[in-house]
Amino acid sequence: MSTHMKTHARILDGRAVADRLISNVADAVATHVDRGGRAPGLAVVLVGDDAASEVYVNHKIRACQRAGLVSATHRLSHGTGRGELLALIDALNEDDSVDGILVQLPLPAHLDEREVTRRILPEKDVDGFHPVNMGRLAVRDPGLRPCTPRGVMTLLAAHAIDTKGMDALVIGASNIVGRPLALELLLAGATVNIAHRFTRNLEKHVRNAEVLFVAVGKPGLVDPDWIAEGSIVVDIGITRGEDGKLRGDLDFDPVAARAGWVTPVPGGVGPMTVATLLQNTAEAAGLVVRAP
Repeated sequence: MSTHMKTHARILDGRAVADRLISNVADAVATHVDRGGRAPGLAVVLVGDDAASEVYVNHKIRACQRAGLVSATHRLSHGTGRGELLALIDALNEDDSVDGILVQLPLPAHLDEREVTRRILPEKDVDGFHPVNMGRLAVRDPGLRPCTPRGVMTLLAAHAIDTKGMDALVIGASNIVGRPLALELLLAGATVNIAHRFTRNLEKHVRNAEVLFVAVGKPGLVDPDWIAEGSIVVDIGITRGEDGKLRGDLDFDPVAARAGWVTPVPGGVGPMTVATLLQNTAEAAGLVVRAP
């Protein structure tokens, strides 16, 4: 029988760090406005009536209010045509009171997400998804950075975790999380491995990871027994179960018994994504936001 001590992971508390980041955005905005500047403006475009998107947009609006940002939500019907949506984006690109434009994904199937993303000016692309912004991250000259990956790096930094030289594994290669997160980790000096649906022997890769990021949206993909003792584990996936509860890609309790650090779901990466959106919007308006 094994006698080794179980580690009990420390929590990477996204809510606490996000609160500090939003407070720092609010400070930067207040200082700017006190000096006669205009409060940064965020335009949110919501097409259709996706329930999850509605929840996310409401979170973002409330967070904007906390930070002193001006937010305007443009709600379009599910049947909105390509021309109407692109015309709205063009108008927002031209509007000097709008510093950031966010088109809430997913879009209805008849609209081309790629085309819509590219229509937003890179300097107003506060989601960080425009190919120019992705490319800048790839060539180590970051502009506006995708919110979830940047939020993850901020969360680690706020807990004094430096990934330089660490073996990092990112599970999931989406354009929204996995790929830009791998680029963020490269920028931070980690040795990066990316696993995806064609990866063979996922277990071997997980066992070797000193810092593990799971961003698939598929609970139970990783066996907790694979996780290296004392490793740093960031659960980015989020799924609503049959019982209505939100859960991550990982089984929290057995992972927390092995890892050194772990994010809870909810309360880990989610709040960081919203806070980083506000940070990006403030930075798009030329403000400087202190790290939390």
